[in-house]
Amino acid sequence: MKNPLKSGLLVMTAAVSMLAMSACGQQTDAAADAGAETISIEHASGTTEVPVNPETVYTFDLGALDSLTALGVEVDGVPEAVYPKSLAQYGDDSYTKIGSMKEPDFEAISEGAPDLIIISGRTAESYGELSKIAPTIDLSVDAAAPVDSFKEVSTTLGQIFDKEAEVDDKLAALDTKIEDTKAAAADAGTGLVLMTSGGEMTAYGAGSRFGIVHDVLGVQPAADVKSEGPHGEAISHEFIAKTNPDHLFVIDRDSAIGESGGEAASAVLDNDLVNGTKAAKNDSITYLDSASWYLVGYGLNNTDAMISAVQAAITK
Repeated sequence: MKNPLKSGLLVMTAAVSMLAMSACGQQTDAAADAGAETISIEHASGTTEVPVNPETVYTFDLGALDSLTALGVEVDGVPEAVYPKSLAQYGDDSYTKIGSMKEPDFEAISEGAPDLIIISGRTAESYGELSKIAPTIDLSVDAAAPVDSFKEVSTTLGQIFDKEAEVDDKLAALDTKIEDTKAAAADAGTGLVLMTSGGEMTAYGAGSRFGIVHDVLGVQPAADVKSEGPHGEAISHEFIAKTNPDHLFVIDRDSAIGESGGEAASAVLDNDLVNGTKAAKNDSITYLDSASWYLVGYGLNNTDAMISAVQAAITK
C-alpha cells in the first residue's frame, strides 16, 4: 500500500520542478529578447553591434548631436567646445564633458559607462581605444558625396533610436528645400566660400568640406579652388578681386573655436580689393554662423539652417 504522504510530496516536488523549469525558460526567453535588442551598424571605421535605444549616449560628433537633438534623443556626454546657439545647452555642466573634439578623456568616459559612443573624423584615430570602453560608431560624413552620406548617417541614427519615420520626414523636407535653393542659384551668379584664421584666408570649392554651397545647392564656383582633405587653398585679397564673385560666403574659424586676439573676418576682408568686388558692392558678403559650419556641419537641424543661410544670401 502506497504511503499517501510520500505520494503527495512527490506530486508537490514535480509541480515545483515544473514551475522552476517554466521560470527558467521564461528567463532564458527574456535574455534572448534582451540579446536581440541590438543592431549591426556599418560605419566609417568598421562594423559594430549597437544596442537599440541605448540609455547613456556620448558623442564627439556635433553633427550627430544636432540630429539627436532634432529627434528628441537625450545625450549625456559631449566634448568641450564652442557651441552655436542651437546647441548652447550642451555647454552646461549638467552634461558630462568627455574631452575635446580631438582628444577624448578616456578616464571620464570609462567612469560614465556609456552604452554608445559616437565619433567622426576628428576623433577617428581613437576608435580602437574607445571601442574597448563601449560600442563605438564613426558617423563621419563623406565630403565627396555629402548629401548621400549624410542621409545614410541620419538613417543609421533613426534605426538605433527607433526614429526612422521622423528621419524620413526631415530628410524629405530637406530635399524640397535643396531643390528650391538650386532653382534660385541658377540665376544667382558666382560664389566663393572662404575661411579666415589668424588673419589668413583659405578658399573652398566644389568637393571640399564646405562644398554644399556648390555641389548640393548649385551656386556656380567663382574659381577653380584646389583643396586637399579638410584644408582649403590659401588665397590673397588679389585672388578675391580677380575672381570677383557675386557672392562671398565667409567662415571665421577663430570665432568658431573661441580663439581670441586674432582679427575678425570682417576686419580681414575690409580691404580696397575686396570692397571693389561685385559681392561687396551688392551687399552680398554673408558671414555664416562659424560654429555651425566649422564645428557642427551635417545634422538634421543644422543642415536646414545651412541651406537657409545660402538661400537667403542668393535671393535677397
